[in-house]
Amino acid sequence: MKKDRHEAILALISQNEIGTQEELAGHLARRGYKVTQATVSRDIRKLKLSKVPGPEGRLHYAAEASDRRALAEKYVKILREGTVSMEEAGTLLVIRTVSGMAMAVAAALDEMKIAELVGCIAGDDTIMCAMRNAEDAGKVRRKIEEIL
Repeated sequence: MKKDRHEAILALISQNEIGTQEELAGHLARRGYKVTQATVSRDIRKLKLSKVPGPEGRLHYAAEASDRRALAEKYVKILREGTVSMEEAGTLLVIRTVSGMAMAVAAALDEMKIAELVGCIAGDDTIMCAMRNAEDAGKVRRKIEEIL
């Protein structure tokens, strides 16, 4: 549970400008993690998060660069181990995964910040990835195949 929560925290701070422990606790609660302020504080220390200025000057939590590199490697591993097949369907890319891995693979794809990928919706073993056009769907499929 703690490992999953830590991964969720790293994903949340990479996707949102979270500036306080209370904000982080709120985001975690929306993802189903019941945490206290003390738990969030310990997690921040354990993950070695620091506050950095955002584009508008507001301070928010960020992971150290080495932690981000390790996380990127972890996402590639999740993608490789979880993906079973891919098929283009117009502007969509349908990815089949090992049962129970779709949400983890979708989170990995989101974290890879593939420009052509608009977003993913994951079930238990299937992910629907949306692109703006069919050409982008092919590009994303080829990028994922390179990683695999």
